[in-house]
Amino acid sequence: MTFEEGLAAWLPRQRWFAGKGTPIDDVTIVSDTVLVDAEPGLRHLIVAVSQGGGADRYQVLAGLRAAIPDELKHAVIGPAGHGLTAYDGLYDPHLTRRLLQAMAGQETIGPVRFAVEPETMIDTSLDSLVLTSEQSNTSLLFGENGILKVFRRPSPGPNPDLEVPRALARLGSRHVAPPLGWVETTMDGRATVLAVLSTYLRSAADGWSLAATSVRDLYAGQSARAAEAGGDLAPEAHRLGEATAEVHRDLAEAFGTDELPVAAHQELAEQMQGRLDTAVIAVPALVPYAHRLREAYAELATLDGPLMVQRIHGDYHLGQVMRTQTGWVLLDFEGEPAVPLAQRRAQSSALRDVAGMLRSFDYAARHQLPGPGDPVRARAAARDWVCRNQGAFCSGYAQAGGADPGKHAVLLRALTFDKAVYEVMYEARHRPAWLSIPLDSIADA
Repeated sequence: MTFEEGLAAWLPRQRWFAGKGTPIDDVTIVSDTVLVDAEPGLRHLIVAVSQGGGADRYQVLAGLRAAIPDELKHAVIGPAGHGLTAYDGLYDPHLTRRLLQAMAGQETIGPVRFAVEPETMIDTSLDSLVLTSEQSNTSLLFGENGILKVFRRPSPGPNPDLEVPRALARLGSRHVAPPLGWVETTMDGRATVLAVLSTYLRSAADGWSLAATSVRDLYAGQSARAAEAGGDLAPEAHRLGEATAEVHRDLAEAFGTDELPVAAHQELAEQMQGRLDTAVIAVPALVPYAHRLREAYAELATLDGPLMVQRIHGDYHLGQVMRTQTGWVLLDFEGEPAVPLAQRRAQSSALRDVAGMLRSFDYAARHQLPGPGDPVRARAAARDWVCRNQGAFCSGYAQAGGADPGKHAVLLRALTFDKAVYEVMYEARHRPAWLSIPLDSIADA
């Protein structure tokens, strides 16, 4: 077996591989850089994978050893020649220290460049631990100091996950984790970010976990009212709304805003209609609700004012925010990895982020609905929890200077439905057991 054949067998088994279910036609190593010329060794690879007439490029850091220890056997890729076996080097703390060393020294190794933010000191002695929650990337925790996000499908051009936090940190935003350094190369003649090292948020809890705890407390109690549950989340939802508005304000200052003409509402509605048409064909279970969705999009098309747009988060939900001791912090400004980079960096209505968070509150309540027991009481409790926390978030957002959701109800409703249609498509493809969550939400709207 050649090394490329080993990669072709290994890649589809990785969570971050985008081409699952489609046969691989060819695997080509387009860039091979030796980062550690010893044993164990480390090679930085850019791998082109051809599937069904298209091609994607992936980043692989391949460790090389003559004998693989038990703790790394799960990461084996395959034979690499010369009696060596290749494995995913990101799982090897002995090798990942080299990334910190190169970053601290601002080294350039072949086409790979390592950079650090001014006046930043990086501890190069720390061991790493791969986090298990990532889907499209791989993140390594170095002690309690930093977290390195490695982009498995690097895109040529400015990466929002470095571009945006750097800009916000320079404005003094307290709602971002400041970047410490990064790794980059050149692809298609453009600078391409390969990884970003950011400040690790100690003792923080992600919004999804906090919401899940609140919902569990509600369902375990005797009352169907969220305000009476022990883990009421509404005060934190309000603070999260405030933080979101403050980040949107800083994004507008850093990247500017634009005012689109009245016709932009109609164009936006037509785009939503097109996505709905595609979804209805792919997921017949959406058909009974299509008329309601089209009515919301048609109402959007009639709006006669300008449409304000700016840079936004783009993939905003409870899993993208962390509650620290000092407040809420927003993470992962990369946007939807499957969306083209130009689209992820494009301006949009700030209410698109609001819609994403409203949908996330709905998910948090519905995905834990108990089966046996009193379904009527449980669903009433879920609706009350969602309404309370969505309302608190919107109130905080408006009070902190964001566009008042109550005064932009038509636009927000259309954006929220558009997000739900996206969720229907996603769940049908990846988590059929969760398909009822967005469908039930559309039915209840």
